Amino acid sequence: MSAFLAAWYDLRDLGHYVSSLLDWLQDDLGAPDWVTYVVSGLLGILGIFLWLGISALAFIWIERRVVGRMQARIGPNRVGPRGLLQPFADLLKLLMKEQITSRNTDRPLFWLAPIVIFVPAMVGFATIPFGQGMFLTDLNVGVLFFIAIGSINAVAVFMAGWSSNNKFALLGAMRAVAMLISYELIQVLALLAVVVFAGSMQMGAVVAWQMDHEAWLLFLQPLALVSFIIAAAVEINRSPMDISEAESEIVAGYHTEYSGIKFAWFYTAEYFAGFAVSAIVVTLFLGGWTAWGLEEWVPGWLLFLSKLYLVFFLFIWTRGTLPRLRIDQLMAFAWKFLLPLALLNVVVAGGEVLAWREGDISDSVALPVIAAANVALAAILIVGWGTFMGHLRPERRAKRAVLTQELGAVYYSQPERPAEGT
Repeated sequence: MSAFLAAWYDLRDLGHYVSSLLDWLQDDLGAPDWVTYVVSGLLGILGIFLWLGISALAFIWIERRVVGRMQARIGPNRVGPRGLLQPFADLLKLLMKEQITSRNTDRPLFWLAPIVIFVPAMVGFATIPFGQGMFLTDLNVGVLFFIAIGSINAVAVFMAGWSSNNKFALLGAMRAVAMLISYELIQVLALLAVVVFAGSMQMGAVVAWQMDHEAWLLFLQPLALVSFIIAAAVEINRSPMDISEAESEIVAGYHTEYSGIKFAWFYTAEYFAGFAVSAIVVTLFLGGWTAWGLEEWVPGWLLFLSKLYLVFFLFIWTRGTLPRLRIDQLMAFAWKFLLPLALLNVVVAGGEVLAWREGDISDSVALPVIAAANVALAAILIVGWGTFMGHLRPERRAKRAVLTQELGAVYYSQPERPAEGT
């Protein structure tokens, strides 16, 4: 029994295996410190890359099947049992597809853009704590580092659109740059409210704060969470926010001229960025690898991945449910609706923390009161600001389609006939 518990303890923290390898290199082989430093970094990068690759292949199939069910379709079902090999078939097709580069493109920028957009999605995981001690580096400015790395996407997207020498690609790139700049402000303000409560920009410190106070920031900052998820959907170009590649308007947007493996870089980068954003939501709002003591029995990294996949499923759900917005609607929603609410939320969060600290109020009293007040305030602000902006007027509300229970039958109201003798 003790041997089983020892094996289970090692499974709970995968860092034990890496530590054993590094001790063997340093103690038995006499390797210098820089060798163990490099080896630990390479092992972390390899582990993250393998996990991302496997997760992306799995969720490509899951997303297509789930969205198919949502839209009364079957989804992939031909290649392999229940279509499980469809992602591998797509990957093989992209690898074998001809690489086409237009004659008048800016070739260095055209070839560099897929790499530039792929790297930030990978580097963003460097500061994510998958478990206790399971991270590449725990920077004291981890939140700021993630925001800075994510902002590189705007440069990569513009490189792809400008270098393609295609009006649809350029239009998609300009849309993407405008959207990214607008929603990055909201993203920063949402994360600023989290930093105000936790008192640190270090990812591990935010998780430790939630574990020590036994309170997820999901309950203390609901408006910040909603704002961040909406802004993140724009950042990772997920429906209904994928205006930069609206097929019905501008073909495929900034990557119209890309084919084969170059297109695969863009597609894969969007998936990796989706996982990175989900990891940030789990770390900063959902307690990271902790779950009110459950991490003592269940591996923390398993809890972390379970939460991450649930958050990523939310993006799949919205893709299969909500229609694509127009570019003017998306920009107006950012500047006229989300930005004022995010600014007000930061001010309120600062006032709450100041009153909590200066008033010397106990955690058991302050945190439930703050949570209840912020949930109510979020609902009041959303409804109140929507009413003030006129979005809740009857003429602005969406009308339900006039359908009947009979399949394929649509009836329209008939105009009234004038009375006889008039």
